[in-house]
Amino acid sequence: MKKIIKLILAVVVVLLLIIGGYVGYVFGSYHRVPDNQKLAVVNRSNQELRVGKSYKAMTFNIGYGSYPHNYTFFMDGGYYSRAFSKRSVEQGMNAFVSAVKSENPDLMLFQEVDTDGDRSHHVNEYRWLSQNLPAYSHVFVQNYDSAYLFYPITRPIGRAKSGIVTLTKTKMTNSTRYQLPIDTNLSKIVDLDRAISVTRIPVSNGKTLSLINVHLSAFTKNQKVMNAQLTKVFNRMKTEARNGNYVIVGGDYNHDMLQNSPSVFHTTAKRLSWTHPFPVAKIPHEFKLVTKGLRQAEIPSVRNNNMVYRQGKTYVSFADGFIVSKNVIPEKVHVKNLHFAHSDHNPVVLNFKLANNR
Repeated sequence: MKKIIKLILAVVVVLLLIIGGYVGYVFGSYHRVPDNQKLAVVNRSNQELRVGKSYKAMTFNIGYGSYPHNYTFFMDGGYYSRAFSKRSVEQGMNAFVSAVKSENPDLMLFQEVDTDGDRSHHVNEYRWLSQNLPAYSHVFVQNYDSAYLFYPITRPIGRAKSGIVTLTKTKMTNSTRYQLPIDTNLSKIVDLDRAISVTRIPVSNGKTLSLINVHLSAFTKNQKVMNAQLTKVFNRMKTEARNGNYVIVGGDYNHDMLQNSPSVFHTTAKRLSWTHPFPVAKIPHEFKLVTKGLRQAEIPSVRNNNMVYRQGKTYVSFADGFIVSKNVIPEKVHVKNLHFAHSDHNPVVLNFKLANNR
């Protein structure tokens, strides 16, 4: 009996050491990417934007190439934590490149782009996009470089290095990463680092277009963090506008950008952590949210991953889009309906002009 007890105690001690070591590794390796970080841009064009000319911008959260229509995600109440296979990720990346070529935007904003991740089978998605879209200048901003997350226990999501990518058919003058507030409690390990990038593009009248790429937190339930992230984004928008720049803000806001998506898409009115109404009243007065025609079109930009996508049954909402300064003239905005074939988002496309206001 004593031998059995000693054996059990030894096993318990070993398990505690393993768990303690892992917890120490996760918290010891945790870090935030510095704020106000200058980014390395790769220019493939010397073109400037011209006032009065029609242009097209597109924003697309590609879900690190791991969310085909029949995928469910554990943090949304589904099952999986990693992409089905490396081939599945590569098929998704090919589809995203085809979508960009089909729309042919002048400005392209991507979110959830992995450079190395267990969840995306170590496909360097930034390299994939930059190599297969050779007409575009490009810049990558890292959101996070997480430790190996042994969760869920039986199928851990692992380690991921991921960020947001901006591409333009123009010259990029410079680009900067600005850190966003995040949770400081234990949830910071799961809802990882967040940032925006501000890429500045020359305009023919001597001014600058500040192109802001946004991806806000999805799973935080802390309203103070949500508000703090929006406040920092709004403050950056105001700074860019008051410097005399044109400003376009695009991305995944993880809010209901239509404010009434449940009635638009005929879903339950119960809100998820990423479907709270966007606080339109707090948008700085120099700016406007572009939504004209989106409610009438009834095409969602995001789906819930708690079940396989089935049109009319899966919960959908509208979390993506554009906010522009008053010297940017929106002509049209629409959703490119890809039916969530390879991502849990559909891309949103904005046609616009720059006003000639020297």
